[in-house]
Amino acid sequence: MIRYSEEQRSSILVKLLPPHNMTVAEVSRQANISVQTLYTWRNKAKKEGCPVPGKTPTSDNWSAEAKLAVVIEIAALSESELSKYCREKGLYVEQVQSWKRDCLQGFQSSDAQNKAIRQQSKNDKAEIKTLKKDLRMKEKALAETAALLVLRKKLNALWDEEDEES
Repeated sequence: MIRYSEEQRSSILVKLLPPHNMTVAEVSRQANISVQTLYTWRNKAKKEGCPVPGKTPTSDNWSAEAKLAVVIEIAALSESELSKYCREKGLYVEQVQSWKRDCLQGFQSSDAQNKAIRQQSKNDKAEIKTLKKDLRMKEKALAETAALLVLRKKLNALWDEEDEES
């Protein structure tokens, strides 16, 4: 079994990323490494948080985890370092900044969403309480109406019997 160093693995995995965007099969043929080995390396890199594309060749279709990994990697970079990073990965600076904004909006909106959910829950409970009250009143009215109808039928039946006797 052939052992590959981490440098060799990373240099081969880079070919899967933009700007190369090579498929696993192409890299396998070029580097003379089995396809399964490349998939194993790619999955391991994904678990470690490295931005490795899945089945989609363009960075717009990357998974949320891969985009978040890129945002984390660029967090401490200066503008020039960010540009260099983006060139190496085949990304656009605006694209990465958009991903960063999306991440931040997700965190900011989660607090607002939680507050809105609590308020909606409170409103729903109040509405359920009033609906139950209305339902109880309507059930009582229906029961009263049914009782009156039954009494009316009995009374009519009683009068019919008296008419027949007379």
